[in-house]
Amino acid sequence: MSKLRVGVIGLGEVAQVIHLPVIESLPDRYELAAVCDISPGLVKRVGDRYRVEHRYTDATEMIASATLDCVLVLNSDEYHAECTVAALDAGLDVLVEKPMCLSPREAEEIIAARDRSGKTVMVAYMRRFAPAFVEAVRRLPELGPIRYARVHDVIGENRLIVDQTAHVDRPDDVPQAAIDDKWARRAALVREALGDVPEEVGWTYGLLCGLGSHDLSAMRELLGRPQRVSAARMWRNGGYVVALLDYGDFMVTYETGVDDQLRFDAHLEVFGATASMRVQYDTPYVRHFPTTLQIEQTVGDSYERSVVRPHLKDPYTHELEYFHEVVTTGATPKTTPEDYVQDMELFVEIIRALEQP
Repeated sequence: MSKLRVGVIGLGEVAQVIHLPVIESLPDRYELAAVCDISPGLVKRVGDRYRVEHRYTDATEMIASATLDCVLVLNSDEYHAECTVAALDAGLDVLVEKPMCLSPREAEEIIAARDRSGKTVMVAYMRRFAPAFVEAVRRLPELGPIRYARVHDVIGENRLIVDQTAHVDRPDDVPQAAIDDKWARRAALVREALGDVPEEVGWTYGLLCGLGSHDLSAMRELLGRPQRVSAARMWRNGGYVVALLDYGDFMVTYETGVDDQLRFDAHLEVFGATASMRVQYDTPYVRHFPTTLQIEQTVGDSYERSVVRPHLKDPYTHELEYFHEVVTTGATPKTTPEDYVQDMELFVEIIRALEQP
């Protein structure tokens, strides 16, 4: 099996808890060849931990200097597009964490860079690689005509779970200028996407691009794209959102928010006339917590309930195995930049619905 030399851009929470350990667990597929973060201390400590020789505090320098096959773009959302385009132009394949970018212009630039380079860009929608979700897609026709569906994602702050189950190195040497640049860039990109909107609407857009992108992307793979957003409301400064999505012959309710409960409740539930199925996710920050497919159905006079757990392997591992496959075989990933653009368009539609009285 061909081994890919991978560079990781961004060494924060998700890299430390998930991506770096998964790469380490796949030695037949990946060699961790370079790491990069704007925190010099974090680069040193993570580099030492994983015995990585090539260490950088500038992503452009890493892309130009290191001998790599691919990169994982895991840094702050505002820099995803810049790093992805630079890597593609250097002839590298890219796995970029969701959201791929924050504005339509950035998406166009990524697609153009991919097309001129001929390399792969895959968006890291790990929930779509959970075995239970894949099984739900396969079995959805068994429900018959869909009558209703619900997309629910109300979770506690990730940090509540992470701090109980893992050690995360949170550096204190990030330059203030870098922090200021991040927030200025974010405000500019939100204006590009939405125009001049109240700050709380911008926060709502951020919630949709972040947590919401998982839910709405999985919904689209399972059910297709809704015809329109019939209504939407948000409250608590954009921290909670509810939307009504019109599929023509059925409706979907979407609800999301983040609170201080020490739990993770994310699921997609689809109802037919005599059966329903529910994909239930647990926190991805504790590896190998299983995603399950729960099926309820009426058969004759009996009501039956079953739970399917296809595999204990975590979705992130499946995702990185899949990325290796598409890069080494030249296949097209299911989570393409164009696929992400559909999500971004839906985020904007929800925001426009929020603005209606």
